[in-house]
Amino acid sequence: MAAGSEDTKVLVIEDDDSIAGAVEIVVRKLGYRATRAADGREGMRTFFDQGADLVVLDVGLPLLDGWQVLERIRDVSEVPVLMLTAMDLEQDKVRGLLGGADDYLTKPFGIRELGARIEALLRRAKLSSSDTDAGSEERFQDGNLTVEWAAREVLVDGQPVPLTALEFRLLEAFVRHPGQALSTEQLLELAWDDPFAIAPDRVKFAVLRLRRKLGWGEGGPDPLEAVRGYGYRFRPMG
Repeated sequence: MAAGSEDTKVLVIEDDDSIAGAVEIVVRKLGYRATRAADGREGMRTFFDQGADLVVLDVGLPLLDGWQVLERIRDVSEVPVLMLTAMDLEQDKVRGLLGGADDYLTKPFGIRELGARIEALLRRAKLSSSDTDAGSEERFQDGNLTVEWAAREVLVDGQPVPLTALEFRLLEAFVRHPGQALSTEQLLELAWDDPFAIAPDRVKFAVLRLRRKLGWGEGGPDPLEAVRGYGYRFRPMG
């Protein structure tokens, strides 16, 4: 039974007709509108012309491959991206996560799992855009970091740092639990709302991206401590 809205657009960038067709069927059964592109250049044109609320992106595309498309999307948008990889290769997953992909699926994949992941990504995107956290303090500030909650603005040493919606949720999870060791499972729940919780590598590489953007651990201060075999702890700086 369709539960979604046709106002929600899912762009499927996939050159394999059978796989693209299967993804389209799942999207439409969920009640969303599906748009299809058969190569990277067409996918980018469609994205810029029509927009999308979610992109399902194949890695092995002609003309522009999935990595190039992901990079261009992340230059201009925080739209959730679900990567499709042809083989269960660790380097593909690592590259996608470091590049800003929100999730990935290895071909062949199950229809139910695909639908669940699409729903989870769209749900998280909706929550991120609507949640202003009105019931909490307006700002977090320590000697290095400032977070304006309502504006969803992050500054390091007074300089603005643009974060994706996922990176902001991850930072929020740390900042709202100062001094507390958060496990990988807790972070998956807090930042990803992951219905599967089977991809702890997503946490590791998202933390790596966040550290790079905030300039933590590059010969300077690093308030984020790795807790071996468990997770991470955030210690505000004075």
